[in-house]
Amino acid sequence: MTLLTMKFGGTSVGSPEALAQAALIILEQSQRWDRVVVVVSAMNGVTDALTRGAVTAAAGDDQTYRAIVTDLRARHYGTVASLFSPDGERARLLAMVDEYLDEFAAFCRSVHILGEVTPRAMDAITSLGERINARIMAALLRKHSLRSEAVDATELIVTDDTFQNAVPLMDKTRDRVLASLVPLMDSQNIPVVTGFIGATEQGVTTTLGRGGSDYSASILGSCLDADEVWIWTDVDGVMTADPRLVPEARVIPALSASEVSELAYFGAKVLHPRTIWPVIERGIPLWVKNTFNPSCPGTRIVPELESSPGAIKAVTAIQGMSLVTVEGRGMMGVPGIAARTFAAVASQGASVLMISQASSEQSICFVLPTQAVSSVVHAIEKEMALELARRDINRVWSLDNVVIVTAVGAGIRSTPGVAARIFGALGRAGINVIAIAQGSSECSISLVVSSELAVEAVRQIHSQVILEN
Repeated sequence: MTLLTMKFGGTSVGSPEALAQAALIILEQSQRWDRVVVVVSAMNGVTDALTRGAVTAAAGDDQTYRAIVTDLRARHYGTVASLFSPDGERARLLAMVDEYLDEFAAFCRSVHILGEVTPRAMDAITSLGERINARIMAALLRKHSLRSEAVDATELIVTDDTFQNAVPLMDKTRDRVLASLVPLMDSQNIPVVTGFIGATEQGVTTTLGRGGSDYSASILGSCLDADEVWIWTDVDGVMTADPRLVPEARVIPALSASEVSELAYFGAKVLHPRTIWPVIERGIPLWVKNTFNPSCPGTRIVPELESSPGAIKAVTAIQGMSLVTVEGRGMMGVPGIAARTFAAVASQGASVLMISQASSEQSICFVLPTQAVSSVVHAIEKEMALELARRDINRVWSLDNVVIVTAVGAGIRSTPGVAARIFGALGRAGINVIAIAQGSSECSISLVVSSELAVEAVRQIHSQVILEN
């Protein structure tokens, strides 16, 4: 039996028209596959609104969450009224919307009284958007004469208790998924599962963090040994560059898991690496497709690809960065300087995106978000106070307004001259490169340029390296 798992993101289920289009896609695929499992997000913007309501309530504001309830009620009422007739499931669905929004209001009242919102409470609050939307979608499929039932992922995905960013316990999850979803599908039902959420073994609601609904689909696909997992979004697939920066950007037909990981890490709007590994580890292909252009094939993500010569597949840019440099002639041959430097960085909770060090060991430079620079530089100066006083380290300083530009492609590892093509393209455009790093995976080359030259750098690499492959 063939089995397809499909996930629809916030924009793909964010309006009556989008929901109707998603339902048609499900209807079509249900005729092509023996079994279909659907995962849905909340309507776009709903989770942010729920979060804002809880945060403002904790801060002493008892008006904002009330306004949010009114707005969300109107939005969901309008959606239900557009999709369902009075003699259908409309009344039941409107009552369901009221039930969940009343629950949200009750949470916010409690948070307002307590003056704080814990991660556990926030997970319970932010799960409500998916719960509402799963029931609307299941009803919409029933309207199309399909048997369908909404399923809360709290009954399926077992996680640890790291609220806001929970980790699934895959063995326990697999047992629950097989016990719950297989009988549903055996009775010709299409399960519509809430994305983004899970629960501890004790039944306490958790959420899966960034890319949570994609992660949910990947987890379910893995547990069910799905033939394929499709992620439906609002773009035609993974692009060779941000189309807002490069109008001629095009869809990448296929990517390896390592290429996707590099792209996601360096700012591309693609799947978070964590979300794809449950299916990639089981050799299950994953597709990124466009709900609003379903005829487009999309991008296929697989464990490994045969690299084509010189194939740089995409170029990305991360804005808002700063380059921090620790330099001094006294650093040469002294063990532990790098370890102490990055221990100081870690003490400030800062994330380092790129590191570069010359073989002379006279300097270490690394890139991190600009907002973390002040505290990080201070922490390093404090850690290296003795070395600074002895002039072993001359200074710790930062260069702000820089951007990391990264070219990604598995072909880098097997093709001589790829770096030359990249830097040649930049050199011909008069773009100065401040720092360079290439990962041991040999799947990407990253370079730092000033922010005013970043867009041109991306465009030059795209036009002279990617489009000429």
